[in-house]
Amino acid sequence: MNNLFQLNGRVALITGGNKGLGKAMARGLAQAGADVFIASRSRDELAAACADITDGTGTRCEYAVTDMSDRTQVQLLCHAALVAFGHIDILINNAGMNAPEAIDDVTDAVWDNVLEVNLSSVMALTRAVVPGMKARRWGRVIHISSIMGHISKEKRNAYSATKAALQGLARASALDLGPFGITVNCLAPGPFLTDMPRNMLSQAERKAFEDRTALGRWAQPDELVGPALLLASEAGSYITGQTLYIDGGYTSR
Repeated sequence: MNNLFQLNGRVALITGGNKGLGKAMARGLAQAGADVFIASRSRDELAAACADITDGTGTRCEYAVTDMSDRTQVQLLCHAALVAFGHIDILINNAGMNAPEAIDDVTDAVWDNVLEVNLSSVMALTRAVVPGMKARRWGRVIHISSIMGHISKEKRNAYSATKAALQGLARASALDLGPFGITVNCLAPGPFLTDMPRNMLSQAERKAFEDRTALGRWAQPDELVGPALLLASEAGSYITGQTLYIDGGYTSR
């Protein structure tokens, strides 16, 4: 049974892998046997994260400094991962941003940037990675959506729009890629205590999120590892086009 979740010989490319949910998933995949390639805009954070991700795992971690709002850099990221490892088996599109604006205050520059980072870069990187997966007739693509793609909050216009769009993108891509043994799914985290909510939410807002969950608490980043392993491994071989909510029961209310 444990072999269902083993990733020995697999290579995972994870954007936003320098901290938070991305780093937690990268570490979890490395513990399951995968070599990992991570990307973000911070070279120092990437180098430190690689050391943490592979500590005691016997796997490799490489990285590339990448601005996901730049299509050329996104293309170069795929190339760098292929140069480092020769192939990519698992793609986790985790990088994202949030810039709250009320609908009547939305600026074109902010809207365009959020859409590029949260949605268009996901399309561009997936487009670059999947030909190799198709050639090997095996692959796992995981988009990190959010419960904010299903529900929302004031001023989350661009963020909710992109996170909902990722779920639609996964459904369509699953149909394109299924004949090649490639699954495409979304993980939709709820209240996970990472830098983004710490920096964006007041203490009262964080308490309101906590109280709405069925479990009465925020999640820790490591609690996304199990769902990521399910979708990245043979254990999830017949799951595709789906969105898995990891929200402690938040959306049940």
